[in-house]
Amino acid sequence: MNELKTTILFGVTAAVLATAAMVIDPGAATPDVFSDQGEAFYPDFTDPQAPKAIEVVDYDEATATARPLKVEFAEGTWRVPSHFNYPADAEDRLANTAAALMELRKDAIVSDRVEEHGDYGVIDPFAEGELSLEGRGQRVTLKDENDVTLADFIVGRKVDGKQNRRYMRVPTQKRVYEVETSADVSAKFEDWIETDLLKTSAGDIRRVLVNRYSINERMGRLENQERLVLTKKDDKWTMSGGGVPDTSKMNDLTGALDSLKIVDVQPKPQNLTEVLKGTSGIAISRQSQMSLQQKGFFVTRRGLLANEGEIVVDSKNGLQYTLRFGEIASSGPSAGAEDGSSGEDGEGERRYLFITVEYSEARAKQYNDGEEPDAEGKELADELRNRFADWYYVISGADFNKLRPRRRDLRG
Repeated sequence: MNELKTTILFGVTAAVLATAAMVIDPGAATPDVFSDQGEAFYPDFTDPQAPKAIEVVDYDEATATARPLKVEFAEGTWRVPSHFNYPADAEDRLANTAAALMELRKDAIVSDRVEEHGDYGVIDPFAEGELSLEGRGQRVTLKDENDVTLADFIVGRKVDGKQNRRYMRVPTQKRVYEVETSADVSAKFEDWIETDLLKTSAGDIRRVLVNRYSINERMGRLENQERLVLTKKDDKWTMSGGGVPDTSKMNDLTGALDSLKIVDVQPKPQNLTEVLKGTSGIAISRQSQMSLQQKGFFVTRRGLLANEGEIVVDSKNGLQYTLRFGEIASSGPSAGAEDGSSGEDGEGERRYLFITVEYSEARAKQYNDGEEPDAEGKELADELRNRFADWYYVISGADFNKLRPRRRDLRG
């Protein structure tokens, strides 16, 4: 009986001492119940097709602004609400992004201190009242068709010395994790839209007219005019006035047309869109003329002129594209610095681009050795005409420079 009392006494004493130890030094023992290391971030998120919207927010430390990009599926189409509901080509990309984020696990806990969030680059880009403009991360939010949040992350800095590992946290929580991930969630507008703007290939281009000039708006005249015609026949290019362009430099020009990308958009006024789509009885309004002038385009007796000239491109299928280069593009939802420069890519001043397209059966026959063309060229022209009519495009400074070569630029 005495032995039983002694055993009980020892047990009670041990329990009291253990409790006292935790009270005196709570960090000396951390029960597993308080550790979520190794768990999935969002265990109920299991279907990569479930997300119907993604919002990606980057933070630009140079301008101290959060730059959101949102893509969503609404009314039967994918679109980019952050960019005037421009049509998106997002279904596959969003599913791939969702699959990569769905698999993320809390591999290692690195901090529970809010004051250390900046060190790991996981401050919410939308956070207010933060003294530091540095240390803000990228916020990525996925939602379903009912606007219910499926996943929400702040993606921080890469872990030094470790490949495919980043610091991350959930916006509503202070804990920071080290996470293994190769997910590349883009906040660039151009990564979520149709990449083949002109729908032509370098090999199908047959003629390029480079019409360089600038407009003296004060004097109302063209200046610095230079005209160059490049023609392809039997797989060889020639230049007007004699001479043969350097093959690699000519490939650079046709390649730039083939891979031309837009980095931003602005909607045209409805009246201007209707005029460009050929709606009968519609005259261009004063509002449309003002809109054009603000972007660097001018309606004249000679037709539509542009601040920085134009190029005219003939394609094998009978299409003729006219690309007119306007003013430096002001900062927009996806633009860089306030002066219209390209920001992070450092490629120079972004420019407004005005594109028109027309189809000619005679042109199609000319470039196909007199053979009767099929209907695809005309159908494509109609499709592109309707698309181009809605938008002022913005291109990078690098593409702007590539598309306006001088004769001396094309020589070997």
